[in-house]
Amino acid sequence: MAKRAKKRTTKKSAGRRTRQAPKLLSDLFLETLKDIYFAENKIIKTLPKMAKAAQSKDLAAAFNKHVRETQGQVKRLDQIFKMLGKPARGKPCEAINGITDEGAEIMKDFKNAPALDAGLLAAAQAVEHYEISRYGTLRTWAEELGMPDAARLLQATLDEEEATDHTLTELATSVINLEAEEEYREAA
Repeated sequence: MAKRAKKRTTKKSAGRRTRQAPKLLSDLFLETLKDIYFAENKIIKTLPKMAKAAQSKDLAAAFNKHVRETQGQVKRLDQIFKMLGKPARGKPCEAINGITDEGAEIMKDFKNAPALDAGLLAAAQAVEHYEISRYGTLRTWAEELGMPDAARLLQATLDEEEATDHTLTELATSVINLEAEEEYREAA
């Protein structure tokens, strides 16, 4: 009999719970915007460390250039938050934390090693690919949500991220990876 009373109480308690409104695409858009806002601010703090660690002046220059671009990208995100009437606030992004932790590990484990710049470049491209994925998704959602001004701002950032990825690929294949391999052969 005690079990039956317990079940009734549980059913009554469950019936009293307020139902949460279903999550909409606009909610997902806002949450993803917070995610990339956190990521961009984390990147602004991380890129100068990578530039300082880089042995190649060209790679350091690419990182420094991207810091300035990223600051502009954060300003665009601020504009989008304003359009939404929401405070510009990030939420911790475990993906970008993991990627930047890997970059920090490369800086530590490969310090002064021939492959340091190749590792830094790979870590930077992992960041770029994450950003490209996020901005492409956000742009599409902005279009679907009838937010053409936000879509335009997101597309501008997506274009910059793709250009940075292209620059890093060019650096990797024309200089950085070749130098790392050459230095390895000379050391062997």
